[in-house]
Amino acid sequence: MAGQTLLPAGDYRTSYAADTTIFPTTTSRNMLILGIVLVCFAPYVLKEYALSLLIQIGIFGIAALGLNIVVGFTGQISIGHAAFFGFGAFTSAYLSNHHIPVFFCIPLAGFITALVGLIFGLPAARLKGLYLAIATLAAQFILLDFFGRAEWFTGGSAPALAEPFSIFGKVIRGDKQYFYVVLAYLIVCYVLVTNLMRTRDGRALVAVRDHYLSAEIMGINLTKYRTLSFGLAAFFAGVAGGLYAHYNQVVSNEGFGIDRSIIFLAMIIIGGLGSIMGTLMGTAFMVLLPESMEWITSAMSGSTIDHYLGFKNNISFLREMSIGVIIIVFLIFEPDGLAHRWRQIKAYWKLYPFSH
Repeated sequence: MAGQTLLPAGDYRTSYAADTTIFPTTTSRNMLILGIVLVCFAPYVLKEYALSLLIQIGIFGIAALGLNIVVGFTGQISIGHAAFFGFGAFTSAYLSNHHIPVFFCIPLAGFITALVGLIFGLPAARLKGLYLAIATLAAQFILLDFFGRAEWFTGGSAPALAEPFSIFGKVIRGDKQYFYVVLAYLIVCYVLVTNLMRTRDGRALVAVRDHYLSAEIMGINLTKYRTLSFGLAAFFAGVAGGLYAHYNQVVSNEGFGIDRSIIFLAMIIIGGLGSIMGTLMGTAFMVLLPESMEWITSAMSGSTIDHYLGFKNNISFLREMSIGVIIIVFLIFEPDGLAHRWRQIKAYWKLYPFSH
């Protein structure tokens, strides 16, 4: 009718830039900023134990982000990611003990680990599937053997010592201060990967995953991008390893075995393959899962179930079993991970009560 203004209905994007924007709406951007601001107050309201869990989520979230580049975005497979995580930890500790400021040791550890990742990523140019999985498993054992033999680098059987984090001469001590260091690195790393996926190189990685033959026909160099994905994954694993080293200030071989690689894989599977937000959700889930299992077993202590099954005495077994069971459950009932479920929840309430 004349004189009436028609409001557009739907989501109209008139440019490619609008289609690849980081935040689909202004509300989503503001909510993220508000969430970061609220997280900044965590050291003032949470106890040391809760802060340590958040720090672990941040560190492992960066490492899992690198693995998601290989597995989720490029469609490759890697079951040796923990070895690169350990290499970054030992590298940063080694550099800090040779009079290099810790502030520079962490990114340097990332770049050096990326070079190692490029070397071990070369088989990805010609191998795929089970053969590539075996190759990455070999990389895991090669690096673990190197950690045990290179006493000049790792300390051998003795743990390597890492200097505490410092910037401009100020030493960061305690979980309350180190929390902000991890948060800063977490934000920077996730922003970098988010923007990477909006570039030509990021779209090429996804094209290799979706259909490598079509990608090759379009002129995408499969060898380049498959190898590059391993280098990028190793970079973020190295950065996370550096943060891990300077948080504990002691680095030992024992924390970088195949079980850690499986946990990293579980993080991105549960969170959602190819989802940046899902990576952090899966990491939080996997870090909090053992704590939940310990709480459950403590609650069952002395009960009839504990009397017959002995839960309290088998907490380590229950943790490993729960990880395997949850991976199977997610693969069957929620293969797209927590990120997909979160998008469905948002869509439901956005369209409520007409959510059909």
